[in-house]
Amino acid sequence: MNQNENTTEKKIKLLLADDEKRFVEVLYKRLSRRNFDVTRTFSGAEAIQALRKTDFDVAILDLKMEDMDGLEVLKIFKKMYAPMQVIILSGHESAQTAREGMKHGAFDYLSKPCDFQELLATISKAIVKRDA
Repeated sequence: MNQNENTTEKKIKLLLADDEKRFVEVLYKRLSRRNFDVTRTFSGAEAIQALRKTDFDVAILDLKMEDMDGLEVLKIFKKMYAPMQVIILSGHESAQTAREGMKHGAFDYLSKPCDFQELLATISKAIVKRDA
């Protein structure tokens, strides 16, 4: 480890998984400006491939993607790397789906569009839980 690594804060590694490319790009830019190390994926399969290469601190996962159901991706994520906290986002509000996601290990569930400050607060809480 060089001296610069000792003095810089470790970036939180975030995985974004959503098939709405524009949404992902906007969120990527906003989170990157806040010192997150963000990896963008645009499908469930892509997100799983990214997790095979790197362990992430937090994943932000869309519930409805074209190639795979978000709950299915969540179950795979938790088998692959259980410490990663998963925040589910969905434009299709459903209390039952939220409960289902929580039952399978999601940290939290937010409706789209979500308030950016609320998302940041949820990411912070997820990191606290992961580190507990």
